[in-house]
Amino acid sequence: MAQLVQTPDASNPFAVDPDDELPVGLQLTLRLRALIATGRLPAGERLPSVRRLADWAGVNLNTVRAVYAGLEATGLVVSHQGRGTFVAAEVRAAPELEEIAAEAIRKAAAAGLGARELAEVALVCAEIPGPPGSAATPGGAATPPPAIDPAEAEAIGVRRELRRQIGVLESELAAYARDVPLDMPTAPRVTTAHVAGVEELEQTRDTLVAQLSEARRAAERRAREEARRRVGEAGGTGGAEEAGPLARAMGWWRAKR
Repeated sequence: MAQLVQTPDASNPFAVDPDDELPVGLQLTLRLRALIATGRLPAGERLPSVRRLADWAGVNLNTVRAVYAGLEATGLVVSHQGRGTFVAAEVRAAPELEEIAAEAIRKAAAAGLGARELAEVALVCAEIPGPPGSAATPGGAATPPPAIDPAEAEAIGVRRELRRQIGVLESELAAYARDVPLDMPTAPRVTTAHVAGVEELEQTRDTLVAQLSEARRAAERRAREEARRRVGEAGGTGGAEEAGPLARAMGWWRAKR
């Protein structure tokens, strides 16, 4: 009896390239991390079995087991004996990451640059620290800071760190402006110019943390609803070419179930 040979699916988003400089396990890990980070694989979603993903990716079972073990070690997935592997409930997705990445890739392509080059430079730029805080004299030696009371120095350091945290939170919250619940508490309004103390800054930070947490949950719910709607529309109207690459990956994935 002749052996049935399956024809590879050209649209398979999990078929890794054995000739790529990145190991096949890392290629597969990056694809799953991207799907989880953008919410295409939402918290609680069950991942395909080891055998099924190995078949899709064209790798051996041990490679997939290692990929899942690595994702579990970083807290992105959890495994339940006899039930399978699931995206961890604590994962907080950022659906806007896909569009940010797609826009960056479009700009790089317009400049004649590749996505791999873009990713490498972005990672290096993010890891290089900013300029030192002390100014240098014309002779090249750093100017020593004036003497300061230790207690005041500690307070300044705490306030600086709190302002940094507040800045990061405000920047993150700006991406969720449409999802911040209207009934959330807000930071106290200040009507006179003054230097904010530690307690006031802590209150502002804690308020922003609460707002961001609620906004993220609301955004995740909205993203899941929109994703389900897009998948339904694409399946019914043939408009899948309008979706992003990760959306197409998930559409392919779900169609195989």
